[in-house]
Amino acid sequence: MSKLIYLVPLFPLAGFLVNGLGRRFLSRSLVSLVGVGTVLASFLVSLLIFMEVRQPGFQAQVVHFFDFIKAGKVNIPFAFQVDQLSILFLLIITGVGTLIHLYSTAYMHEETPPHFARYFAFLNLFVFSMLLLVLGANYVIMFIGWEGVGLCSYLLIGYWFKNDAYNDAAKKAFVMNRIGDLGFLLAVFWMIARFGSTGFSEVFAQAPEATTAVITGITLLLFLGATGKSAQIPLFTWLPDAMAGPTPVSALIHAATMVTAGIYMVARSHVLFDLAPLTQNTIAVIGLATALIAATIALKQNDIKKVLAYSTVSQLGYMFLGLGVGAYTGAIFHVMTHAFFKALLFLGAGSVIHAMHHEQDIRNMGGLKKYMPVTHWTFLVGCLAIAGIPPFSGFFSKDEILMGAFMKSPVYYALGVAGALMTAFYMFRLYTLTFQGTFRGTEKQASHLHESPSAITIPLVVLAILSVIGGWVGIPEVFMPDAHRLEHFLAPVLSSGVIPGESEGHLSHAFELMLMGGTVLLILGVIIYAWRTFSRYEKSDVPATGLARILENKWYVDEIYEAIIGKPLRALGGFLNSVVEKSGIDGIVNGVGRGVQYAGRQFRLLQSGQVGSYILIMVVATVLFFIIQLFWKP
Repeated sequence: MSKLIYLVPLFPLAGFLVNGLGRRFLSRSLVSLVGVGTVLASFLVSLLIFMEVRQPGFQAQVVHFFDFIKAGKVNIPFAFQVDQLSILFLLIITGVGTLIHLYSTAYMHEETPPHFARYFAFLNLFVFSMLLLVLGANYVIMFIGWEGVGLCSYLLIGYWFKNDAYNDAAKKAFVMNRIGDLGFLLAVFWMIARFGSTGFSEVFAQAPEATTAVITGITLLLFLGATGKSAQIPLFTWLPDAMAGPTPVSALIHAATMVTAGIYMVARSHVLFDLAPLTQNTIAVIGLATALIAATIALKQNDIKKVLAYSTVSQLGYMFLGLGVGAYTGAIFHVMTHAFFKALLFLGAGSVIHAMHHEQDIRNMGGLKKYMPVTHWTFLVGCLAIAGIPPFSGFFSKDEILMGAFMKSPVYYALGVAGALMTAFYMFRLYTLTFQGTFRGTEKQASHLHESPSAITIPLVVLAILSVIGGWVGIPEVFMPDAHRLEHFLAPVLSSGVIPGESEGHLSHAFELMLMGGTVLLILGVIIYAWRTFSRYEKSDVPATGLARILENKWYVDEIYEAIIGKPLRALGGFLNSVVEKSGIDGIVNGVGRGVQYAGRQFRLLQSGQVGSYILIMVVATVLFFIIQLFWKP
């Protein structure tokens, strides 16, 4: 069955070609059928392959298609790797992707047919690129998919290209990702120079023989690539601006595809990162810092999608914290659960925006639970899951990362818990301002409030169910021995992952339960406080001051980047343009041209047509010739 792996990316690619080339001719229903059906077909094939991979004794397989690059001793094949890690990501990408495509058929109904087809073509291409990324058996094929999702993010963030602000957001995402991609590319070149290959098995086999400096350099460059795709400090500011795209695009980017690419790449390369303690510590520190900074910003955002965007940045920070402390399974576990509840939250936000006629300010909402019961209850499930309340999925995955952090450093754990408390606060601030209390919008908005159509609510219900039960595949050993099915499933690939309670030196069950219980009680306290505070919220025109204003303005990170990078670069560009190019290079080139023109005009005067003048010139030239011959001694 694994020989059919090529069908998984082929279906979305075919959907991209059909909808893209036929965008002016295909009906809206046919576009929807192709767009949704191709991703669903990929999910079904992935499910069949998963049934084979989960069999005991399954060995990772590399499916070779053809030699992609062959130069001297370097041979880079176009090949896919089928193992437990890749198949898990295939199920997440195609499963959540199918729901987002289905949701899009209703959400984008106002688009005209050519643009409707263009949207689904880009969405299919996005899924194809992400599938190529996770299936590649070497870093070059991974990099092709890596660049593909970067391109598709640009196309989809700037989908409404007549709005210059959206185009700016798309360009910002593209440029900031290119910064990280340069690091990835340099790491690939270094691998070729040092190992003579980019294949995972070849590189990992030779890695222990390389010096620590080489492995540290390669892994730091790989991590630089991950900071771009997965929005870590300092390359995180593009992700909140990516909210310019349609809400289903936000869900796809933030939940199932692009931002998890960096997590996948580091987890796939864990053999290298295990050999580079400096890089692992860097990952843990940057991941934790990102989680905390993004969480503080989310506390004071009023755009429903911006709150979720900074929430995504914060949760990605937790995933990198897990990778940095060696809890690889925990990080991948959180990728999976996050895909469920974050897709649910974004799609729920889209349902609200749809009902509110594109209103996104939560201060103008309130009391929506009685108008939108399905959206309300599913959104509440997503909030409970991301807050880490048992038995919802986010509790199990976040707890595993926090336990891994505690074993690395209690300071990491304490800061991680602080981030979890902020997560609970801003999510229930968002929930309460949106669904509780009284409606604060206009009368016109109130008259049109209604539940979204079934194409929107069905994906919400499915994702809500997954947000409840999705974490049960990773129940900690402290609750039930041998219940962590995900850890056992991923063990052949992530053999060095940290699983609390399984090896010597790990926490006792009693102490682990105490930590869990204390954290859950603190989170419940924060939820109750947020609920009581914001259920009585009334709009105010008083501007924020002090720290609140700083958080509203996102720590002025964009302004700082503009001051220390944007303005100096533009000033340098202006100097190079006005002084070096116009006065220097252009001055020389234009000066030569003017000199030739002047000389031509002067020599033209010699052609006067007067025979006497020509005879005089001949005599003078002859005299000069004899003088030179007489006195010049070579």
